Amino acid sequence: MNGVLVADKPSGWTSHDVVAAVKKKLGARKVGHLGTLDPMATGALPLVINKATRYARFLDGGEKVYLATMELGVETDTYDSEGAVTSACEVTATEEDVRRVLSTFMGRIKQVPPMYSAKKINGVPLYKLARKGVVVEREANEIEIFENEVVSVSLPFVEFRVSCSKGTYVRSICHDAGALLGCGARMTSLRRLECGVFSASVAVTPDATAASLAASIIPLEEALRMAGAEGAVL
Repeated sequence: MNGVLVADKPSGWTSHDVVAAVKKKLGARKVGHLGTLDPMATGALPLVINKATRYARFLDGGEKVYLATMELGVETDTYDSEGAVTSACEVTATEEDVRRVLSTFMGRIKQVPPMYSAKKINGVPLYKLARKGVVVEREANEIEIFENEVVSVSLPFVEFRVSCSKGTYVRSICHDAGALLGCGARMTSLRRLECGVFSASVAVTPDATAASLAASIIPLEEALRMAGAEGAVL
């Protein structure tokens, strides 16, 4: 039982929760995950099973695709709907304004990681500092957004689909877009549709039966081929 299982992470579960549940249900020796998802997010969370954990670096590549919903007029300390509201105001931006601002988030751009994130400063995750009320300077990281499409607008809510590089914080896109629009914004939902070559369309929920989970495992050799890493030594 060596390979990749694409789990459909439920909202409210941490990525570690999914790993623990699948490991127990399958009776696997080792299970890891590629590309952490925040607890509120859903969607594709590829799990590497047993021997596949040794090849995680070959499998955790490629762009990520997300479907997100942004709410204008409200800001929170976490940049999403799970945080404490820090400001609220009337939304005067139009749909045209929203489309114009979101269109600027394209190509190689600099993005400052949110305080409520797993990014480490001197070995300490930012979210641990944030929970103590500590705010530190964060260096902007270069990310790349390959595609950014507004799916629907029903103000104050905006749904958009974004294809981006590893390390991109979609809730930061929402926060930064809100700042540019002058009304603030927060992310209210996030679903990962694709994580590299692994898609949510073939994902299985972690509470599925052990038989269903086992049947959904992509064999290691096939997973490496999909990721373009056929040359990796098995």
